[in-house]
Amino acid sequence: MSATTSRRTQEARAAWAFLSPDLIGLGLFIVLPIVLAFGMAFMSVSGFGAVRFAGVDNFLRLLSDNKLPKALIVTFSYAILAVPLSYVVGLGLALLLEGKVRGGGLVRTMVFIPYVLSLVVVALIWQFMLVDKTGVVPTLLRGVNLGHISWLGDPQFALLTVVGITVWSQAGYQMLLFLGGLGGIPKDFYDAASIDGAGWWRRLTSITLPMLRPTSFFILLTSAMACITGVQAFDLIFMLTRGGPADATLTMPFYIYEQAFTYNDLGYASALTLVLVAILMVAVIATFALTKGARFHEGD
Repeated sequence: MSATTSRRTQEARAAWAFLSPDLIGLGLFIVLPIVLAFGMAFMSVSGFGAVRFAGVDNFLRLLSDNKLPKALIVTFSYAILAVPLSYVVGLGLALLLEGKVRGGGLVRTMVFIPYVLSLVVVALIWQFMLVDKTGVVPTLLRGVNLGHISWLGDPQFALLTVVGITVWSQAGYQMLLFLGGLGGIPKDFYDAASIDGAGWWRRLTSITLPMLRPTSFFILLTSAMACITGVQAFDLIFMLTRGGPADATLTMPFYIYEQAFTYNDLGYASALTLVLVAILMVAVIATFALTKGARFHEGD
């Protein structure tokens, strides 16, 4: 064995040694649960140890589940509202706080703090502030005749309230990502545009937004995934509304949790999980196909 081959072997062993903890964790906490969920989707699992093969019964049950369409509509409504709003607020804050702004560092920190808080803590804070009639928010809104609204107890406002809380907690993170993207745009572009007489809006639409496409793609994709299948679609719902009132905030992750741990129907919950994952995979694949793998120019 030559010295070069021996060195490559040693480097490969070292690489696998460094990768092994992550690979083990990936296998135990990602791959194994996916395999078990796929297997349980074809089983009837009561949650108390009784397991029997059910074939495609769980998937046939999807066709007659009256709550499933509601859960899907709520989930995608939540994503359609929260993702663009978070994007706009994050980008707006980044544009306002870009560069040397007096007190900008303090404002950035204050805006970012909600993101580093646990969503459980965020939910508890807002639950306290939104208590009917006596909470901080109803008290402040009493002057404009909106203090009587039950923001978490009225089906008309519950989902919108959760969307608002989501935007509040996520905007700071997206602001930092946009600030990083804005920092990578050459200032010469703006100087040249100003010389040509381009106004703020023209510079935004012709320079800023096109140059931020990779950042925007990452933010929109990860936000959509978080709202459809992530903790945002479960933790906030679990702590704030438990899917109510009248299923107004019944997202798919919470519905899956309800089937698994409230009704102890792990087989049907696994089938619901596979359906949701399949929908998400189709959406992600379509997004990458439309953007040519996140490359927005043919020459990239």
